[in-house]
Parts: sequence; C-alpha cells; structure tokens
Amino acid sequence: MMPTEITQELARSLLPERPSEGHKGTFGHLYAIAGSRGFTGAAKMVGEAAGRSGVGLVTLGVPEPLGDVVASNMLETMTMLLPATPDESIAAAAAGPALEFAKDKEAVALGPGLSQNPDTKQFVLEFMRRCEQPLVVDADALNALSEDVEAISAAASPRVLTPHPGEMSRLCGATTREVQEDREGTAVKFARSHGCTVVLKGYKTVLARCDGQVFVNLSGNSGMATGGTGDVLTGLIGGLMAQGMEGPDAALLGVYVHGLAGDLAAEEWSERGMIASDLIAEIPEAWRILEESEGI
Repeated sequence: MMPTEITQELARSLLPERPSEGHKGTFGHLYAIAGSRGFTGAAKMVGEAAGRSGVGLVTLGVPEPLGDVVASNMLETMTMLLPATPDESIAAAAAGPALEFAKDKEAVALGPGLSQNPDTKQFVLEFMRRCEQPLVVDADALNALSEDVEAISAAASPRVLTPHPGEMSRLCGATTREVQEDREGTAVKFARSHGCTVVLKGYKTVLARCDGQVFVNLSGNSGMATGGTGDVLTGLIGGLMAQGMEGPDAALLGVYVHGLAGDLAAEEWSERGMIASDLIAEIPEAWRILEESEGI
C-alpha cells in the first residue's frame, strides 16, 4: 500500500471541535506518567506540550521524591506522587494507585524519563496490561515493552507507540539499520501484528495503523534531532487523545503540528540553534496557522 502524505490540508481536516461554551472538563484530562531522578525535564516537556494541545487538564504522575521539583516548574499542571524506588524512579508498587487514578481520565501518556530500573519496567508492564484508557507510549516504556511485547497485544484499550529507530529495533528484534532500510514496512508489520498505531519517528516520520494504512509526514526538519522533542510529541498526542480523538487521528494531527512547530522554531532560531522547548513555544502559532487556513 502506497503511503499517504500528511499534508496541512489533511491535518486541518482533523482539528477537533472547540465549542465556545466549553470549559476545562469539556476538553479532557490527560494523565502523564513520566520522570525519574535526572530526568525531571522529560516530565516537564510532556506536561507543557500537553498543555499546549488544547486539553483541559493535565496531571503528571511522578516519583514521590521528585514531586516538589516537578511541581515548582509546572504551574499549570497538577502532580500525583507515586511510590518510588531507591533510585527515585517509579516503583512496581505504584501500579495499583496509578491505575486507580487513571480510571476517570480520558487518556494516559506513559514513558518519558521513567528510567531503565527493573522495578520501573515491572510497573510499566503491569500498567500496560491493565490500563483501560487510551494510551500513548514512548521512550523508557517502549524499552520495557521490548522485553515483553505481548503486553501490547494483551492491552484492553487503544495504544499509540512512538518509537525512534533504536526503540523500534528493540521492539521488533531487528537492527536499527534494518528498520531504517524499510521504515514503512517495519511500522506496518508491527502495527498489524500487535493491534496498535505506530509512529516511527525520524526524517519523514511514518505513521502506521493496525489496518495497514500508512502515512508519511511532510513537516519538520533536522533541528528537531535533539533531546526532548520526542517528549513534546508524546504530550501533544496524549493531549489530543484526551480531547476525544481516536488514537490514529490524534497521532496524525500531533505529528504534523509537532513538525510544523519545529519548522516555525527553525525560522526563529535556525535548525542548528533550536532546542526542544522552542517547539513548545511555537505550538500555539502552529494551531493558529491550521485554524486560519480553515477560515475559523
């Protein structure tokens, strides 16, 4: 199947409605589980990007010892403190309270900055298998899943996975070179096999649906090849899912807006000089461009 290009017109057609009488409850609540010692920035990136997605509320689930650090840097985002390991990552014992808290949330984002602590990996696998909310999965959560990929198929709710080529190689048991040589085929095969949506990041990001449809993104640039931009994408997609969008559509729109924000940041700072937080600052302008091109 030939890939469909993700164009501005296609992205614009997916913009969720935003009723003028809406309130923060109207636009959903995202629960983002992220961060560990040394990686509080990942939680911050996810939370801020989600906040720019149009979602009504964002709560960050973080290791208890890091709660004050995260909260002091995230004025608009709530925090939920989770049991922690001695290394200040999320402990396996956090699965119960995290699942309970997630029950009435519209979507969950899982993975950025969680660490590779074995106890944390156990948390990820249990949470994945039992979580009933739509879920976007990234970073360290993907690395945990590479040790038990059947947890993806066993999950009860829609999953969007956002691997970079290295994470994709670990998930599917191939080399990174093999993944890069057949990006579309790799993403489609995995999406079909595991009943999920795959966003294979990189130059011309590939989006594969579980029904075999495949898309290639046209926005974005090499300045986005810097730490933290994947966390921004996770927050965007999670926020759109929390607003009620189906996972594949939220991924498609999120990927395009993410790239467009990157293009706007490159205009301001240059591809060499931009950093991930520059993308977050440009997300509102990316939305404005889409909205105005639709005549809203």
